[in-house]
Amino acid sequence: MLFTSSTFIFFLLLLFSLYYIIPRRFQWQLLLAASYVFYAFAGWECLVFIALTTVSAYFSSIRLTKLHESQSAYLKAHKGELSKEEKKAYKSSMDKKRMAWLLVGILYNLLVLAVLKYTNFAIGNINSLLDLFTADTSIPMLNLILPMGISFYIFQTTGYIIDVWRNKYQAEQNFFKLALFVSFFPQLVQGPISRFDQLSQTLFSEHRFNLRQITFGLQRILWGFFKKLIIADRLLPAVSALVANPDEYTGTYVVLEMIFWGVTLYADFTGGIDITIGIAETLGITLAENFERPFFSKNIEEYWRRWHITMGSWFRDYVFYPVSVCKSMLKLSKWSREKLGANIGKRVPVYLSTLIVWFVTGLWHGASWNFIIWGLLNGVIIIISQELRPLYEKFHEKTSIGGTKGYAVFQMARTFFLMSTLRMLDCYRDVGTCFKQFGTIFYKFNPQILWNGDVLKLGVSAADFAVVGAGVLVMLAVSLIGRSGSVRKKLSKQHISLRYAVVFLLAFSILIFGAYGAGYDSSQFIYNQF
Repeated sequence: MLFTSSTFIFFLLLLFSLYYIIPRRFQWQLLLAASYVFYAFAGWECLVFIALTTVSAYFSSIRLTKLHESQSAYLKAHKGELSKEEKKAYKSSMDKKRMAWLLVGILYNLLVLAVLKYTNFAIGNINSLLDLFTADTSIPMLNLILPMGISFYIFQTTGYIIDVWRNKYQAEQNFFKLALFVSFFPQLVQGPISRFDQLSQTLFSEHRFNLRQITFGLQRILWGFFKKLIIADRLLPAVSALVANPDEYTGTYVVLEMIFWGVTLYADFTGGIDITIGIAETLGITLAENFERPFFSKNIEEYWRRWHITMGSWFRDYVFYPVSVCKSMLKLSKWSREKLGANIGKRVPVYLSTLIVWFVTGLWHGASWNFIIWGLLNGVIIIISQELRPLYEKFHEKTSIGGTKGYAVFQMARTFFLMSTLRMLDCYRDVGTCFKQFGTIFYKFNPQILWNGDVLKLGVSAADFAVVGAGVLVMLAVSLIGRSGSVRKKLSKQHISLRYAVVFLLAFSILIFGAYGAGYDSSQFIYNQF
């Protein structure tokens, strides 16, 4: 069920109407039912997987909490009776039991994800190796389904189980409340990846009809539709044409592909997140922000602190930190300091952990080598940037360019083109094709396509480009205004006539200039594939 479809609009209106009519104590139950209905549109078989994920998380987390409570009660009851060695032995025994239940919870879910998402990738690589030795042997591919949003809800559930294991909070005792946390429908498509202690504060609460909050939510939804329908979906045909014919579209076309894809992906992903957060807001529920104007970033590290924030924080808290302080990494750190010196030795575990995180990040995005290489390249560039930081600082000290607005704009443009270059691996999907296309930028000079009309043969008319350009300018203006505070709050302080005029123009522009209508095949949100 597409967010931009008439079916979803009807579904949302029906839910919204019932939500504020029924007794408030039943609101979260209604959301659970609505979430499963929404997910059923992706295929009834998908419900089995999300239900099993919920069951595994529920029983493993309950058991983890009970073991912790049992340990606390036992130590309190026998305080002063146990020797230091006995207390240590008891804690060690309980830690092993809790670790076993942790592994039961997370390995089951990660195994399901691995089988469904990566089995055919593994088979393909095995077949490639077999081809080196014999042409007669190959393993057939499996016809496996990939449930919508499985990476998002499994990562969210895994984070919940780990948090319970860490005693950050107790397990949710109500199975159906946990089921709602796992399946809350707005974030199933593309996140954000929520934390239980944050989302549960509003997800299970009783909500009164709040006109200001609902108005803010509807404005956020409209803004998401604006970015998705006017910018992303209208520009996507040009991206598709460029990628479908790489031999024909080289040189300057590749530069255009980088720019078009960067704009399309940003408008599509942030537009979807705006709709998600807006829907939740109309229901009185607060979701975590997932973007903070990433293309205002001055370097790649800052970019990844602003882009897909909840995913980045998930990998930081549940992969980077555990890996960087695990026993094996501590041993490597000690060995590196002894053999390579303190200066290099202290970097080895940090940089190795960074590469591991980015390898997993790439693999999370897709079961193919282009995503893995994309992830590793991000990690390598971040490491190089960190190593060169002292040189940058010396350069800025000796020149006056560092603090100027012109240099800041240069840094932002550099970050945009650097990320757009890496994103070519997203777009072309074939590593060899991607590097070949990038190379043509430097030896196949054809800038004349920018003014001879060839660009208009990409399936996007001059009028389409004009609409996209205007939309991008509006998006940029809103981002600039938003640097000093919420645009919606600023708008709410204006005269009522101005507020209604802005909302009317936004809705009117979506209806008139949105990419939909007869013969139009509405595109799914890009991050839904992950």
